[in-house]
Amino acid sequence: MKTIFEALRESHDKQRRLFESLVDTHGDTSKREGLFAALKAELEHHANAEERHFYVPLMKYDNTQEKARHSVAEHHEIDELVETLEQTDFSSPSWLANAKKLQHLVVHHLDEEEQEVFQVAGKALSDAQKTDLAGSYDAMMAEQEGG
Repeated sequence: MKTIFEALRESHDKQRRLFESLVDTHGDTSKREGLFAALKAELEHHANAEERHFYVPLMKYDNTQEKARHSVAEHHEIDELVETLEQTDFSSPSWLANAKKLQHLVVHHLDEEEQEVFQVAGKALSDAQKTDLAGSYDAMMAEQEGG
């Protein structure tokens, strides 16, 4: 059975792939617009499901509470940068600069989760919780994606 860590990594990998493609685009093109829309949806769906089915449970434990709160705060920083991109013309040079800034912030966040948060969470959560949370997370992701 899949654990919450494997479920989260699937979305993390998808985010990394979308960013690699997005920052390789040029100007106001349908490709840039489509990739940004896909990335924005993935970031939003992932944050919603991750907060509910990973971070809220982790906030119940003393040894994981601080990391969980820090990660949720980073989600808000990511949201603010996404808003900046939404308000910037796709053809503007600052759009790509902000997209790369967002990529750096998100990749840092994902790496930190995988290398630090997953370690302490692995000790705090039981095996049953890890698989139950994965099921809940995947179900919410599917629901948000319309499936």
